[in-house]
Amino acid sequence: MIIVALAFAGYYASTRNPGGGISSQLSSLKSEVTSLQQANQALQSQIASVSPGSNQSSASSTSLYSSASVSVVTIRGYELVTQMTFFGPVNSIVGIQGSGFAADYQGSSYIVTNNHVVDGVSNITITFSDGNSYSATVKGTDPNRDLAVLTSGAPATEFHPLTVLSSPQEVTVGEQVYAIGSPFGLSGSLTVGIVSQVGRTITESTSTQISIPDVIQFSAAINPGNSGGPLLDSKGEVIGITTAAVSNSQGLGFAIPASTISKELSALVTSGSYTMHPTLGIAASADMTYQLAMVVGSNVTYGVLVESIASGGPADRAGIRGGTSNASVEGQAYRIGGDIIISINGVKIVNGDALSAYLEENALAGQSVQLGIIRSGVQMSIGVTLASL
Repeated sequence: MIIVALAFAGYYASTRNPGGGISSQLSSLKSEVTSLQQANQALQSQIASVSPGSNQSSASSTSLYSSASVSVVTIRGYELVTQMTFFGPVNSIVGIQGSGFAADYQGSSYIVTNNHVVDGVSNITITFSDGNSYSATVKGTDPNRDLAVLTSGAPATEFHPLTVLSSPQEVTVGEQVYAIGSPFGLSGSLTVGIVSQVGRTITESTSTQISIPDVIQFSAAINPGNSGGPLLDSKGEVIGITTAAVSNSQGLGFAIPASTISKELSALVTSGSYTMHPTLGIAASADMTYQLAMVVGSNVTYGVLVESIASGGPADRAGIRGGTSNASVEGQAYRIGGDIIISINGVKIVNGDALSAYLEENALAGQSVQLGIIRSGVQMSIGVTLASL
């Protein structure tokens, strides 16, 4: 309608021009219409190229799934569960199911998955995308980061190892990601989303209630059975391992970063465990807020308030101080009067997630770090030698 109106307007204007011939006017109008049509087509192509539902995006997803899905396996096994009844404890055998993916270490292939998928599980099997199944055994585990590595007697031709990224800096908020796994037993399922945030700390809904730092949050749908599957970037490289064992996640997806896998794979394969996670020995802490800062009398509204410290731990030995009195801020109880951590090795720390993520990415047990703190309104620096978690 816009093109026709413009053409008519041009024609009307040209017929009002006594100096122009009808033939040349019509030729000029046709040229204008053709130019407008070409511009419109170009604009539509540009819109389609950036649209999330474009054919280009669909083709990319199809290609990525085709190449990566052969690396993903379904993990099955049995777990002995004890339940208390009116007649006393009753044991029952429960089937478990999760996902995993092939990764390479020094020329040999292993299956990487979540620890909670295989913890306490017997008769473990892995099923590849071609339907072939093989027995598997646990090679190494790290409950503190919910990682496990399996080995299997499956022939080498079944394994198609994925590339696992080693740097957390390679993951950016807003990038498109792809999760492949077996939600509710539906093997080979693909969901697509974006990275919502990085550096999160989550608490798994397992009996141990373990807190895991430096986690990737993303928007792709994750359900029971997805646990242990890969989270991939647009190149088909692993940026994380998905977990569906998060309390009240309400549709949010979370993934242990690939950098953690890369850092631990050697130890999990060769020694069966990983023991270099660092800890400051802070027993309880709280993120600083404006309201909390007003109560404690601080002009700094960011950082981590130390509420209590573990006796004999690194923070205790270094002289870090915990809280001395109780306070309530907007209905929340706090132990105030302790040090406020505002930096580590010169890097600003805005909250507890940032502190945990920094330690996970940059430190190992046994190393020393410099904490920038505020104590009674005075800023100072204290050295702390980290212990093993």
